[in-house]
Amino acid sequence: MTEPTPDQPDRPGGTDPAEVTGATGPPRGPGPIGGDISSIVYGLGTRFRLPALTARHDSTNVMGLFALVNGVISIAIMSAAAVVTGQALIFPSLGPTAFLLFYTPTVPAASPRNTICGHAIGAAAGYLALVVFGLTDAGAALATEVTWPRVGAAALSLGLTSGLMVWLRVPHPPAGATTLIVSLGILTEPVQLLVLMLAVGLLVLQGYVINHLAGIDYPRWAPARSSA
Repeated sequence: MTEPTPDQPDRPGGTDPAEVTGATGPPRGPGPIGGDISSIVYGLGTRFRLPALTARHDSTNVMGLFALVNGVISIAIMSAAAVVTGQALIFPSLGPTAFLLFYTPTVPAASPRNTICGHAIGAAAGYLALVVFGLTDAGAALATEVTWPRVGAAALSLGLTSGLMVWLRVPHPPAGATTLIVSLGILTEPVQLLVLMLAVGLLVLQGYVINHLAGIDYPRWAPARSSA
């Protein structure tokens, strides 16, 4: 049996943890919880010259703190815009989108194109379902009751959203929540759907700025094509 050499550490698969976690340099792979959070934390620590943050970029505690602070910033930005415009810009379906933009920003589903188009499809499909089942003037299902037309609207909206995202190649899972918000009657006015899309745009802009500050190759619009 060949003895391990300094160039071949005696570890399963011959992999040096430093190569995975970036303990001695920039991260070269997903951190201990997967995704790109460790790379983003490392990039921000390098950008703003915070050695303590850079050294502990792959610590679960540090990554959790980043997720917490970033979530607060995301909601704070939309809340401030809501106060200025007088429009509700805080929507439940944007929570999963925010996490996706900062947990796996390089996957196609997190790209600006998929995020914006996915939510637009969800909003349009939800409103179409309301029209088809005559529910545009009905109260929200959570405030009244769930009727058979409401069941049909919810089913149709989610089916259309799922199918269209696949056919158009713009999958964005959180859009499934957006379409249900509409088809269940929480948002029923076209102007409300426009405000929703404004909030999506603000969130994408935040994701673009933070990911680029961290040195993450977040796309300007469409996801980068993967090589064969």
